[in-house]
Amino acid sequence: MSAARLLSRAVRPAVAPRVPALARALATPVKTSDPITKTSTLSNGLSVVSETIPGASTSTVGLWIDAGSRADASNASGTAHFLEHLAFKGTKSRSQMQLELEVENLGAHLNAYTSREQTVYYAKAFNKDVPAVVNILSDILQNSKLDESAIERERDVILREQEEVDKQLEEVVFDHLHAVAFQGYALGNTILGPKDHINSISKSDLSGYIAKNYTADRMALVGAGSVSHEELVELAKQHFAGLPVSSSPIPLGQSAGEPTKFTGSEVRIRDDTMSTCNLAIAVEGVGWRSADYWPMLVMQSIFGNWDRSLGASPLLSSKLSHIISSNNLANSFMSFSTSYSDTGLWGIYAVSENLMNLDDLTHFIMKEWQRMSINPTTAEVERAKSQLKASLLLGLDGTTAIAEDIGRQTITTGKRFTPKEIERYVNAVGVDDIKRCAQKYLWDKDFSMCALGRTEGVLDYSRMRADMSSLTY
Repeated sequence: MSAARLLSRAVRPAVAPRVPALARALATPVKTSDPITKTSTLSNGLSVVSETIPGASTSTVGLWIDAGSRADASNASGTAHFLEHLAFKGTKSRSQMQLELEVENLGAHLNAYTSREQTVYYAKAFNKDVPAVVNILSDILQNSKLDESAIERERDVILREQEEVDKQLEEVVFDHLHAVAFQGYALGNTILGPKDHINSISKSDLSGYIAKNYTADRMALVGAGSVSHEELVELAKQHFAGLPVSSSPIPLGQSAGEPTKFTGSEVRIRDDTMSTCNLAIAVEGVGWRSADYWPMLVMQSIFGNWDRSLGASPLLSSKLSHIISSNNLANSFMSFSTSYSDTGLWGIYAVSENLMNLDDLTHFIMKEWQRMSINPTTAEVERAKSQLKASLLLGLDGTTAIAEDIGRQTITTGKRFTPKEIERYVNAVGVDDIKRCAQKYLWDKDFSMCALGRTEGVLDYSRMRADMSSLTY
């Protein structure tokens, strides 16, 4: 253990007052010349949201559904993902071959994905083909056959997909991290589900999930590109007016079930055949609608990402990257801020082959966390804000990226923040906001941890937990 590990009891810092700038930024409308995102709501509650991009030759349209693996039944975890696979296996009016040929003949790109809280079906096509694409999306969403033979065939496909996911160590670590952080709650389940559930999911499970979650008030039809809002609204009325409405509608972005509780805990999966320890440590983060969402993203950006394969890695401005690179404590690390409707995970994922100094690695991660509660510098906050704006705004390149941004924000918050609004919210975050959030979410807080691989050098949880409240500067 290094001589730098001088521990003494620290006095909890006084809570910094909320800086008015951030509150004002969140409350004040922005006047902007950016393309306007228009929103309409059908009589059945379906949201229609679009952004017309002058000069675009293509459009991306899709259905964003406010339900993912978190909405799976407890005895049928993996149902949401299973449905995504079956969506392209044929409908009551189109066989699988007819569906594939129709999409290919249009030159369109059709895709879908499932996350813990969302399911998305989308397509990119020429503007003249938008009506045909919306018709296809409507058909696969409302009229999938759920044929028994297709269900049986798809089990093997999903099991092979699960085998591939299990080879991705980062995915494995984060699945286990969710399982211990949200133990006893659906949010802690994997998206694909356990093998026994994949083998037992039935047509009635799939039909029940559709009846419960595929309701108009939990969906948004999104368009981005040369499609006009008025055209998309008319297409929505034509193809989605018959969508059912849930008996107890819940606003988009709000959890439909019991609030999830975070549990400070750990899991270690030791595998001495590996050469590294893959480690994720997280405290409870914030939900999409939290007033602290933007400061927590900025604080994540302060820590940033680092990989020793980068030629200039010791020169990165993140203090944690300098500490880790200078002392060869890890091969790489990345910070993360993952949000859900009512909770989140905020932390660090690191990979290290320096197995004798894992205690120093975790110590300095937590030491830097605590420094945010005491003296984050103006320079690092401003640098983090610039990097965050770049990552959020420069990624809006192309109709699919814009549609994804519109759909995700509509489903999670009930509205779409324009690029100018995002820029203003990030700019409004100050040093005092970082200190306040660090004191609220990091200082002396329980954390969850997953360690995979050569875990023998990771300190006992209770010792690491003591470090969370006993660090001084």
